Amino acid sequence: MIDRATVDKIMDAVNIVDVVGEFVNLRKAGVNYKGLCPFHDDKNPSFMVSPAKQICHCFTCGEGGNAVNFLMKHEQITYPEALRWLAKKYNIEIQERELTEEEKKEQNDRESMFIVNEWACQYFQDILNNDVDGQAIGKQYFRSRGIRDDIIKKFQLGFSLNKREALASEAHRKGYKDEFLIKTGLCIENERGIYDRFAGRAIFPWLNVSGKVVAFGGRKLDAATKGVQQKYVNSPDSEIYHKERELYGIYHAKKAIVKEDCVYMVEGYTDVIAMHQCGLENVVANSGTALSVYQIRLLRRFTQNIILLYDGDEAGIHAAIRGTDMLLQEGMNVKVMLWPDGEDPDSFARKHTAQQFKAYIDEHQTDFIQFKTDLLLKGVKDPIKRAEAINSIVRSISVIPDSIVRSAYITDCARRLEVDERTLISQTNKYIAGDREEQRKEAEREERQQETAATPDPIGLHTPQEQTAEVERLLIQQIIRHGDEVILEGLETQDGDFINMNVAQYVDYEFASDNLSFGDDLYNRILQEAVEHSNDKDFKSETYFTQHPDVELSQLATRLAVDNYQLGRGFEMKHTETGLRQRVEHLILDFRYIIVSERLKEINRELKTNPDKERMKELMTEFMDANKLFQQLGRQLGR
Repeated sequence: MIDRATVDKIMDAVNIVDVVGEFVNLRKAGVNYKGLCPFHDDKNPSFMVSPAKQICHCFTCGEGGNAVNFLMKHEQITYPEALRWLAKKYNIEIQERELTEEEKKEQNDRESMFIVNEWACQYFQDILNNDVDGQAIGKQYFRSRGIRDDIIKKFQLGFSLNKREALASEAHRKGYKDEFLIKTGLCIENERGIYDRFAGRAIFPWLNVSGKVVAFGGRKLDAATKGVQQKYVNSPDSEIYHKERELYGIYHAKKAIVKEDCVYMVEGYTDVIAMHQCGLENVVANSGTALSVYQIRLLRRFTQNIILLYDGDEAGIHAAIRGTDMLLQEGMNVKVMLWPDGEDPDSFARKHTAQQFKAYIDEHQTDFIQFKTDLLLKGVKDPIKRAEAINSIVRSISVIPDSIVRSAYITDCARRLEVDERTLISQTNKYIAGDREEQRKEAEREERQQETAATPDPIGLHTPQEQTAEVERLLIQQIIRHGDEVILEGLETQDGDFINMNVAQYVDYEFASDNLSFGDDLYNRILQEAVEHSNDKDFKSETYFTQHPDVELSQLATRLAVDNYQLGRGFEMKHTETGLRQRVEHLILDFRYIIVSERLKEINRELKTNPDKERMKELMTEFMDANKLFQQLGRQLGR
């Protein structure tokens, strides 16, 4: 467990721009920063990061919070894990006590799988560096590929002994359970027990964007053949690893991608490693999987410029064609370079410097129009086949979301292919119209499904319950934003003293006078904590709550800290038209007005159904008092 003093030290050291910038390409926007939201399919930057408030927020999907909240959501990790991540980043030492057996059992499966993977990664590295077979077979293989020791260490490369129970036996000795060895894919279970998936293989760990080990790739080696390649095997999908969502090398590449504003996409592990060793670090690989939308969106958070460096064989060409349209559709700027026979990034990087490598790419890369033209139209004389090829190129142009970029490509395509531009525009519009129609139909299908899944509320959007919830939300928003600000000065107490009252104290006083409370327990807790800390010397309500250790509370505070101030129908009010005190007073009046209104309705209902005369007299008296208060509140509110 991490003590409160250490948590405070971590939060004081955190710069949220640095933290979010590890995962999102941020651009300065006034006093804040903006980028593409990592929590939904964001086409236009809607994710705001405020260095002043140390919070982030997406104005489209609503996700956000402080640095801890962001890490928990983005990396799917626990609160303590997020704190450890930040402590490591800012070199803050954490003193933790040993977890009890009960606490260990409470660790969820995801955390346990990450722990097992991290241990396995260290185990494979230890075998590579310290075991006789690891050095003779594993390290010899990496050195035969020209991989330096510093690069081996950087990518945490390892070796698995050619014994089917070696890892499992060591894991048992260390206390790791079969359940998680199997769930991570490190071991396979059969009727005789469990055995190692990666036995006898050179190990390539997969690190996600934050540097956590999520999976492994293993290349089969054999001492008798002196390290000759036989085949790869990879971790299966699991709760912490989905191959279509990960990119090999992304953790080591992300800063270079942002710096260069460009990413190279290659095919394999050794291609990535060789380019790093050459000096080109903005490179990733999808390693044996077809390029997916998830991978593209992960890259687009860091750059919109991508160069595909694929083999010139049939498989490489097919991957480039398929990937080009997907990349264009996601708003990426695409270049393609196919390697000639006998070359790949691995072999080329070992023979050239970074400058020579980049110069070669610059000279031989083409945009997607030229790539498809060379591929589909080279030597083609048949007008039907030529038309099919041009249609394929136009189809690629049609998926580009930016109309200006699309128009520029149409003009360029018409010039290169010597086709009338109006013809290409017409065909492009047909494709776009067809796609939109398909999207419309899909939206209608989804809407029909939603309609059958849930019946809408016939009362509408502004029931008394909704009005109460809205007023409560706006009141707690004032407490979070301005709870420490004084709105009443020089109030004389019964003892003759003079005091000041801030927003939180004022709301608490007004609630206590009428025995009121929020319907939401979290709101009541916020009010209570704001009042308790009101006399603290450095208490700033917004900072206190947005940086609160309770994740649910801090996320709520962040949302309310960035929401535009807006009241519901019937009680609209703008910041510029009234002061803070008037806003708070108005909201408390609204709160009372709604409660009294509901109580009048309850009395009316009971009067109609209760035959007891004494009870009716009590109800009539209460009704008259409540109605008088209702009229008074209405006049104060101008209703």
